[in-house]
Amino acid sequence: MTFLTKLLESIPLAARVNRGVQVTPAVILWTDKDRQWETIMKSLVAVMPELFIFGPYSTDDRGGPAIWLKFAISKFSQNNLSVPVIYLPGIGRSDLRDIESSARELQPLAELQYRGVYWSQVNGKDWTINAFLTSKTNGLGLDIVQDKLTQIALHRVLEAGELLDRPISELQGRQVNAEWLDSLLAPNPIRDILFWLNDPELIREKWGEGRWSVFMSRCKKDFGFDPITDGEMIASEKLALKAGAWKEVWSQYKDSFQSFPKIIDKLERISPPASFGLFDDTSGFPKVNVEQELLLSSKLEALGDVAPNVAREAIIKLEVEHGPRRQWVWARMGRSPLAIAMAHLSNIADLSRKIPGGVNPDEMAEYYKNGAWKVDAEAMLALASVKTKADTKAVCSVLRSIYVSWLEASAFRLQQLVVDQGGLSKVKPKLVSADEGLCFIFVDGLRYDVAVELNSRLTDIGTTSLSGKWTSLPSVTASGKAWASPIASFIGGNSVDADFEPSIASDSKPLNSYNFRRLLNENGYQTLGNHENGDPTGKAWVECGDLDHYGHEHGLRLARDLNGQLEQIMERIHELKDAGWRQFRIVTDHGWLLVPGGLPKSELSKFETQTRWGRCAVLKDSSHGTHLTFGWDWCKDVQIAMAPGISNFIAGAEYAHGGISLQECLVPIIDVKVAAAEHVQMNIEFSKVSWRGLRCNIEVSSALTGLRVDIRTKAALAKSTIASSVKAIIDGKASLAIEDDSLAGVSAVIVILDVTGSVIQKISTTIGESA
Repeated sequence: MTFLTKLLESIPLAARVNRGVQVTPAVILWTDKDRQWETIMKSLVAVMPELFIFGPYSTDDRGGPAIWLKFAISKFSQNNLSVPVIYLPGIGRSDLRDIESSARELQPLAELQYRGVYWSQVNGKDWTINAFLTSKTNGLGLDIVQDKLTQIALHRVLEAGELLDRPISELQGRQVNAEWLDSLLAPNPIRDILFWLNDPELIREKWGEGRWSVFMSRCKKDFGFDPITDGEMIASEKLALKAGAWKEVWSQYKDSFQSFPKIIDKLERISPPASFGLFDDTSGFPKVNVEQELLLSSKLEALGDVAPNVAREAIIKLEVEHGPRRQWVWARMGRSPLAIAMAHLSNIADLSRKIPGGVNPDEMAEYYKNGAWKVDAEAMLALASVKTKADTKAVCSVLRSIYVSWLEASAFRLQQLVVDQGGLSKVKPKLVSADEGLCFIFVDGLRYDVAVELNSRLTDIGTTSLSGKWTSLPSVTASGKAWASPIASFIGGNSVDADFEPSIASDSKPLNSYNFRRLLNENGYQTLGNHENGDPTGKAWVECGDLDHYGHEHGLRLARDLNGQLEQIMERIHELKDAGWRQFRIVTDHGWLLVPGGLPKSELSKFETQTRWGRCAVLKDSSHGTHLTFGWDWCKDVQIAMAPGISNFIAGAEYAHGGISLQECLVPIIDVKVAAAEHVQMNIEFSKVSWRGLRCNIEVSSALTGLRVDIRTKAALAKSTIASSVKAIIDGKASLAIEDDSLAGVSAVIVILDVTGSVIQKISTTIGESA
């Protein structure tokens, strides 16, 4: 029971009579000379349909003058059994009794004192708030301190609406005083300070005078601060200093700064006290963080011109100095990008001390797979940490020293081993004997370190294994895609083939996209386009992802947007999994080099080349090329010159592939087996799909229960729903509506969801058009 429910019980008791000797009163008069109850009338009107208020006419508050009130209660009594109640603010019983001297507007109500009853205490006095709370007869019987401060606080809390819904059990068994009542208005004074500091004018207006006065009192008493005389700038300084009680205020701000977006603007205008020394905590001052970021930027940029070993030692020292700033709240706000980047740069400085080793290319590949790939991954993360031109320039300066030098040394070592061995791979790929139910997923440009990240995300689907192999020479899509395919043994090459595109071995037709798909189909592989899921009991080839195209188009920005590219790949895999595929093999054609500042230029005369790309070129018969000249893996008669180290035959490129390096030539293979628990035999068929305008009626046949249906633009992506709501399938039927009429004629997918929300069946549809 609450204060409100007890009040609602008490008022009607005034009209209880012995009907054997008395008639039911026509009205209950609620006189309130001191207007103590006036502040809660809006709340009472909402829950007491029998309550009417004497005063100005108001339909919302059921208020009006005397004549209107008499009419209103008469009409109410005709249609209801409960006795109407008239609240009379500012009017006492004596005002009604002394009718001749009372105000004319009150006189029409005088006769109601004879036909009605008063809501009053047993001693005949009007109920005051204090009396109702303390009285043990028809009141709450609480222990209320009777001093002035408590009585003021009592009215303040009631006005703010904090007492009406308070459980009586919470009020009983305690002494109710001003301090406890004020705590109801300000249960979290720390958060109140943050709300106020975020928007002082709005908060004062919103709280009202009652809560504002409590807030003022708590600020002075608990935090040594006056919101009026000290103002928001002093409060901001105290917040940043984190001294005494303000330490808890800072802690809450740090944990929930998103809720107070305007506080940072005030903190940015203050500086640490002049008395602060070297070891004083300045983490609460954003100005300090900005200064440190600028200082770090200049130091990082200067490292671009020093020797790699010197730069590595400098990076380790800078990490000790600036690494702690990652724990400051400004880093979580995205205001310390260089401090974030330092974590990755320091890892590169440590890991890049050693060049991948081995006595042959395969041993070098094993070294790279066992951990050296982390250097590339950390470089991508460092680039992803920064966005502005100035910050990117600083990070790139360091990477040119400690990362690019490592890239080049690694490439030269691998190239020498490849020369000694006479090539990169001695064995051509063989025909893959794929099991039924295996779906090949080809991702263009899936570099090994990126594949490690993709593999970690795929563990949510089932068991995975990551391996690697050499791609073809040169490491370009036209050659590498065929090399990675399950039909590689049916593919060959001729000296007349152009642009590194092999041909079909049986008829020498060029392996263009059409012939590649045809060859896959002839060997039992479904070639699935966008959002096509095929038959999961067969075999399939799917292409997804945009890594290589994005890299060529945007260069260094690939690092920052890599997460979005991986999400697209995961979305497609989830879509196929939900359609019933249980085994995946993810393959790729090549990796790539992403070089801050661009790949160095390597000279190769255009008169020597028949076709020249960035990292490789087909030589004319009379040309000698470079010391890195090899036969094309699809046709050894075609001689291909590779750019040495990480250089490029075309100037200015930040992103390139086609040469010989671990990053370009060691390609990953990820095998995924969907968890057995998800393999549920389902027999669900769409019996009917019909549209009437923008409403879709669906009928399905299934023995499963708990099914729901949704309409989406992308089957596996729940946030792509366009239905007004997901509907349960009851007795095999459901009806969904599309609220946006601009979607009429748009292609969509109707999906059936199981009890876990997984897609277990789907069908394509066009909004508003029946099949």
